Amino acid sequence: MKIAVIGYSGAGKSTLAKQLGEYYGLPVLFLDCVQFTAGWQLRDREEALSLVDAFMKQDGWVIDGNYRQFFQTRRLEEADRILFLNFSRFYCLIQAMRRYHHNKGKTRSDMADGCIEKMDAEFVKWILWDGRVRKRKKHYRWITQTYRDKTVVFKSRRQVRQFLAALQSKNT
Repeated sequence: MKIAVIGYSGAGKSTLAKQLGEYYGLPVLFLDCVQFTAGWQLRDREEALSLVDAFMKQDGWVIDGNYRQFFQTRRLEEADRILFLNFSRFYCLIQAMRRYHHNKGKTRSDMADGCIEKMDAEFVKWILWDGRVRKRKKHYRWITQTYRDKTVVFKSRRQVRQFLAALQSKNT
């Protein structure tokens, strides 16, 4: 099983990816860990591509993140399932703020070592506006149309919980 988890910042992609990795017993790759090294420094592009390529050669995986430059088309084509967290900008901001307060001064397990949790004006602007520009929304529409047979779009946390509950009930 190969699963791509995409969506807006703060929607809970990493949390869902972890849950799916545990459920299916699959390795999980957080693309933020590939993009950044300690202190939020950008990783060398060739090294990053090599890491993603090697990870994708496994028989099964869960990959969390959007990053087009990290073989997004290949990821989407190879994925058996694409899960798109299409939550409102305000929900994502509230979630990101909760995450910040919970992890303040720490590095989350889905981030590169040394990337201390932060919440700054630039990130808030990304969540509310820059991450939702027309071009990005159009790209998400293209993904959901191109891969409609294997894409699930979630518009609320409740829908995600129902999806996970349905997975659990299949095994009982």
